[in-house]
Amino acid sequence: MSSEIYFSSNYRDLCEQHGTGAGFQFEFYCYRCSDTWRSPFERFTTGQVAGWIGKGVSAAWNLIGGNANTISNAADGLAGQTWGGSRDAAFQRAIANAQTHFHRCARCTNYVCGRCFNPGQGLCFNCAPDTAAEAAAAQHRGLNDMVTERAYQAGQQSGAEYDVRTPRQLVCPQCQTETHGTPFCPGCGFRLANPAQCAQCHKDVPEGSAFCPSCGTR
Repeated sequence: MSSEIYFSSNYRDLCEQHGTGAGFQFEFYCYRCSDTWRSPFERFTTGQVAGWIGKGVSAAWNLIGGNANTISNAADGLAGQTWGGSRDAAFQRAIANAQTHFHRCARCTNYVCGRCFNPGQGLCFNCAPDTAAEAAAAQHRGLNDMVTERAYQAGQQSGAEYDVRTPRQLVCPQCQTETHGTPFCPGCGFRLANPAQCAQCHKDVPEGSAFCPSCGTR
């Protein structure tokens, strides 16, 4: 059936075959926004009667110490024989009702709700987006793109002033604190990435040296 094929993947079967709450109900949803619509509940009388018989007979047989399984199974079997056809007929009625709440897009063939459908074009808003909404979204994308470009240019200007030659230690060798490139450790105050200098000639002294290699000062 063509209508059943159209709604083959955007509905939920809420039917119950057994028990006093037995009945048919289906939930359909919009492909675009997922809003749902439920068909009116239809009682499955045979299934409800089987549930009542099962409960009543079980209670009666329990009083006299008998076994109600045979009667209950017979009632369930009767409900099972009529379930398939009754469910299919209820599904077709639900689809016919659902088609008054949903629209089929001529391009993608998906069913969508009235808020997601352009009746003038016969298309859903996924296939034919709203012009005003697209324009507003494009303006905002343009705004973000321009701000991003200006921020990048500002970063380039700041980068031109950044001293890339000065050695930096990102982790303090004394306390293992992250330094973020500062000349002194924010955790212990240790002087970072600057070799010791001779007090006499002010030349760099290699780490671990006992004497200045430039002037010999201890």
